[in-house]
Amino acid sequence: MASLCNCRPGANTIIAAQASWKSLPKTVAFQPSRRFMSTQKYASTSRQTRCQVLRSPAASLPPQTRPYHSSLHAPLPTHEYTNSQTAILSAALEHISEHGFTKDALILGARDVGFLDVSIQLFSRQEMDLVLYWLASRRGLLRAKVQNGLFEGQQKSVDEKIKTLVLERLRMNSEIIHHWQNALALMSFPSNIPISLSELHALSSDILYLAGDASVDSSWYTRRLSLSTTYVSAEMIMTKDSTPDFTHTEDFVERRIRDNATIGGKLGDVKSYFGFMAGTAVGLGRSWGLKI
Repeated sequence: MASLCNCRPGANTIIAAQASWKSLPKTVAFQPSRRFMSTQKYASTSRQTRCQVLRSPAASLPPQTRPYHSSLHAPLPTHEYTNSQTAILSAALEHISEHGFTKDALILGARDVGFLDVSIQLFSRQEMDLVLYWLASRRGLLRAKVQNGLFEGQQKSVDEKIKTLVLERLRMNSEIIHHWQNALALMSFPSNIPISLSELHALSSDILYLAGDASVDSSWYTRRLSLSTTYVSAEMIMTKDSTPDFTHTEDFVERRIRDNATIGGKLGDVKSYFGFMAGTAVGLGRSWGLKI
């Protein structure tokens, strides 16, 4: 007969009981081995553990509301550098204003921290590594500004916060803006495009998260795509902007964010229409026997 768990009546079979042993002659009688005893002990422990689990109430999590992009999400892939590489790149940032994103800036940075000129061979992408480190470090400074109370005591909408963050990030390029076209040219190389787009996505995602954006579904992607386009366009305009404090660039960012907010509702209606058409096409294909 099978042994049933005593947790509740009619429980499913967990462990089958030993079959009845017939009496054997003493010549073939044997003592249970240690391995057999340990197996029986493990089965008993497993049965008790199963019963305890069945008796324990289900763990309940407190209800919470959080944005689609939250701190619980896995971080995006980062550009990892060794301690020596980080020291050289950090020192090289101070020379970008004069020498641009060049090997000269890397060599001077290596000298500043006590490395030989040949140490720049540690970087497989050379000047592009300097560009990436600049972009990643500016994102870190932007997060630090918010954590230090950039919006503290201010009642701003999400779009207003986005505009503020975009302008803050653009102002970080003001000291090296005369070299930024060269940086954009480096990022446009075919081998550098994927990692450049990844960094741009990370920036737009950070800005929307820091602004408190709670977009879900496909709007999570469309808002980031829209912001990325706005930011890249603003960078291009900023390289040719000669107005005091880059007021022309600021006006452009304000117009684009306002237009994106206006167009967003219209795009939502168009998306619903195309969603209906796509559902109709799928239903028609299935009626023809297509496995979709």
